[in-house]
Amino acid sequence: MKQNGLDENLRIEFDRIRASGTLKTFRPITTPMDTEVAMQGRDHVLVLSSNNYLGLADHPDVVAAGIAALKKYGAGTASVRFICGTFAIHDEIETALARLHRTEAALTYVSCWTANTGLIPAIAGAEDALISDALNHASLIDGCRMAKAKRLVYKHSDMEDLEAKLKEAKGARRLFIVTDGVFSMEGDIARLPDILALAERYHASVILDDSHGVGVMGTHGRGIADHFGVEGKVHITTGTLGKALGGAAGGYIAASRVVIDYLQQVSRPQLFSNALPATVAGSALKAIEILEREPHRIARLHEITRNMREGLKKRGFKPLEGESAIVPIIVSETALAIRMSEALLNEGIFITGFGYPVVPEGTARLRIQMCATLTDEQIDFALEGFQKVGKKMAII
Repeated sequence: MKQNGLDENLRIEFDRIRASGTLKTFRPITTPMDTEVAMQGRDHVLVLSSNNYLGLADHPDVVAAGIAALKKYGAGTASVRFICGTFAIHDEIETALARLHRTEAALTYVSCWTANTGLIPAIAGAEDALISDALNHASLIDGCRMAKAKRLVYKHSDMEDLEAKLKEAKGARRLFIVTDGVFSMEGDIARLPDILALAERYHASVILDDSHGVGVMGTHGRGIADHFGVEGKVHITTGTLGKALGGAAGGYIAASRVVIDYLQQVSRPQLFSNALPATVAGSALKAIEILEREPHRIARLHEITRNMREGLKKRGFKPLEGESAIVPIIVSETALAIRMSEALLNEGIFITGFGYPVVPEGTARLRIQMCATLTDEQIDFALEGFQKVGKKMAII
């Protein structure tokens, strides 16, 4: 087939990416997600790059619950929620999510991306203002861009700048502070008590995406509101079922009943996308049950994250500080991060190198993500591999 102008143009751009050494590759895994997996060409690889924080992606009970829901409800809903796509299991998972976040109600989406981009434009109109942390997830950024509201960005976790932006937005009909709970590329957490105090002072509502916090932060794993002891005070929380809660897919919004009722009427991804597959809802329901009955998983996750961070420091690395299960190692250049991830894979360690445009130029990194089911032996193996590669590449 003769190439058109678009194909030729994009091929040039693609070749530039490849020549720069920043090409992203897909590595097919041939076994269920776990701390160790098999991938094409490799039998045993230690995974340090997964959002499977509690180790529930292949938990037998979670898998069985998904299969049971699949058999009961079928492969999909074949409809959006307001037509004939609402199954009984949607009510069950939304009740469980509301309970988890101590809110009146919850609403599921097919991803947290669609939750965020379905939420923000629906509630923030032309007379309103959105004030967003500079390092928020791309889905929050896109959600704000899609809204007709005035948009302001405050310096990352800078409460003085946030207050200045709140003053600048004075007079808006509705005022929203938008923030991640755990910042996925930094591993640090939002200053939630300070944000809530400012929100109260300036009559703002807080939108919190806690996708990397649920199942990780707090004694009970209910996220950073649990961590700070401010549960029930966040106005709107968004999250995902695709990380700690089974790792399949799906997102949600947890908020007051009136917010959820309103979104059911006007949120475009909710109105025009098929409902969450029942098998995903079934798996996530079981994952929430396990989270609530097995708090030792969260304690173990915190323990081994500390061990990994301290082990890296002892070997000469300088991981970013943080309280989450994310341990980033900054290596500056994207090409270097990718080469280092390749070298680690040759040592049997699967971790992804991140660079621009995922993170700003000059801040490329390897992002370690811990899993509660990692063993001490696996952590020692990983640290030995990091030390070997770090010395070889003159990182340490």
